[in-house]
Amino acid sequence: LFGNELNTHYFNKAINKFKEKYGLDMSKNFTNQDLLRLKLRKELHKLEEEKAFYLKEIEKDSKNLNELLTNPKTLEKFAREKYLMKKDNEDIFVIVNE
Repeated sequence: LFGNELNTHYFNKAINKFKEKYGLDMSKNFTNQDLLRLKLRKELHKLEEEKAFYLKEIEKDSKNLNELLTNPKTLEKFAREKYLMKKDNEDIFVIVNE
């Protein structure tokens, strides 16, 4: 194999491996339909990962919310840390590290 024939040979081998890896039909040519299917699979996988991430975040936030609503000490700690709330007889000093 010489020149363009060599490039075509390796290109076809690469395409065939790609088709096998992603389960594409070997009996037909590589088409735009195949590319679209691959693109949609990739997007679906990305969306499934995002869904799993957000479900974990919802679960974590639900636990935190339940803890805030049922435990007064946790609510007080949250108010002090997040909103710098204090009792009337207290002073708060915020130390910023630079």
